[in-house]
Amino acid sequence: MSKELAGKIALVTGGNSGIGLETARGLAARGAKVTIAARDRAKGQVAVEDVQKSTGNADVELLVLDLADLASVRSAAATFRASHAQLHILVNNAGLVLSEKRLTKDVFEATFGTNHLGHFLFTYELLSLLKASAPARIVNLSSDAHRQSKGLDFADLMRERKAYSTIEAYADSKLANVLFTLELSRRLEGSGVTAYAVHPGVVATGFARDGDTAGWMEWLIRLGSPFLLTPAKGALTSLYCATAPELATVSGRYYAKSREKEPTKYGKDAAAAQKLWEVSEKLVGIAA
Repeated sequence: MSKELAGKIALVTGGNSGIGLETARGLAARGAKVTIAARDRAKGQVAVEDVQKSTGNADVELLVLDLADLASVRSAAATFRASHAQLHILVNNAGLVLSEKRLTKDVFEATFGTNHLGHFLFTYELLSLLKASAPARIVNLSSDAHRQSKGLDFADLMRERKAYSTIEAYADSKLANVLFTLELSRRLEGSGVTAYAVHPGVVATGFARDGDTAGWMEWLIRLGSPFLLTPAKGALTSLYCATAPELATVSGRYYAKSREKEPTKYGKDAAAAQKLWEVSEKLVGIAA
């Protein structure tokens, strides 16, 4: 275990498997105190023990968090704030893709509700800690899948009027991650807190294979698995954005293969980013 991040506190959502687990492992190996946020307590505890054993870092703990349940999001954030005076690195890693339309507990379309709204509220609830800990960083896992989006339809974010499309729903949620990062950087300017959107590459993980997908999509994912990146390689760009000294004064940008990359024109739309923030506040019940 190195001392690169000694004294730093990090939190990784979806840290119990895949890219999230390897991100948590990488941060712990650099000496950070790491909280793994996971929906399933048992799986999360297995991940905590795995990271502790593989890195020799005992400062790894579990936080139960269900991003598809806003009450759980608020409770998890409150639990973390009650036990931590600081937070230096927040990695919003968790995400899902669904082959059919589902709703969250709060009756949001589940892909958008989990991939964007859950992380939006969780980050919002932790902003005071991040600001108090500056310099601090927020890393949002997006995807080059955002390139399939033709812009967010603010009149129908929950896809109530249009036929459900797995690809379109996922692409829109990943575009939302890019826009969220852009607006975070604007709102946090001068605070010492920076934000980054990340494309991890196409990675072989349990993502999209935990009962979320079916039929042709599940078959396609399994067929392509031997050609995909390992989770450890998929975590490299998240770790780069979370730790690289040269990014200390950079914010709001999109990264792939540990290099800055241009998002689509929709991902650079400052007006859409601001509108998404304002709409998201209303949806999750944050007072203006």
